[in-house]
Amino acid sequence: MEEKEISQAVIGRLPRYYRYLGDLKAAHVERISSQELSELMNVTASQIRQDFNNFGGFGQQGYGYNVDYLHEEIGKLLGLNTDHHLIIIGAGNLGQALANYVNFEKRGFIVKGIFDINPALYGKQLRGIQVKPMEEVIDFVDQNDIDIVVLTIPKNGAVDVTGQLVKHGVKAIWNFAHVDLDVPEDVIVENVHLSDSLMKLSYKINRRKREENGGKNKSVR
Repeated sequence: MEEKEISQAVIGRLPRYYRYLGDLKAAHVERISSQELSELMNVTASQIRQDFNNFGGFGQQGYGYNVDYLHEEIGKLLGLNTDHHLIIIGAGNLGQALANYVNFEKRGFIVKGIFDINPALYGKQLRGIQVKPMEEVIDFVDQNDIDIVVLTIPKNGAVDVTGQLVKHGVKAIWNFAHVDLDVPEDVIVENVHLSDSLMKLSYKINRRKREENGGKNKSVR
């Protein structure tokens, strides 16, 4: 049977459902209705039901949702019931912060290697993993079962290394480089442009100020 196409908007809400359900589970809440969940998440109960119906519903009329079961099932949808091996390319401040983020391992994302072009970083230990020269990354990918490559390097370097990695079978890239990567259709790229996110926040602040000032923007340069 062909798998149903799920909208990106629904997929984008799944991690948030998972996070809230995890909090409810930790608080020993056994079941919850769509209305109660909507009040916690500020999402309409109708939207929640529609989202879950894409995957079979999960609930029982008159009972609501079993928190533990729903948390587990959404985790499976997100692929969190299996480990994903990843490498980080770029051991600067951002790369080091990601390598040191322990919650990745709790979700099954296991850092297997870290690479950089800066000789001063070679041998540096990040949670027990030594930073290695970029010259070794291709052999490492060839010899290890790597699911995800994390790019935290400048855009020119990101384009070059992506081309090499794709030729060696890499199929998933978490891209923090400020560039949109041109990859084959079978390669999945999740872009995280930090400055874009900050600019969106700036827009919302600016819009709020205009509303407060009666539509006038006083912060013109």
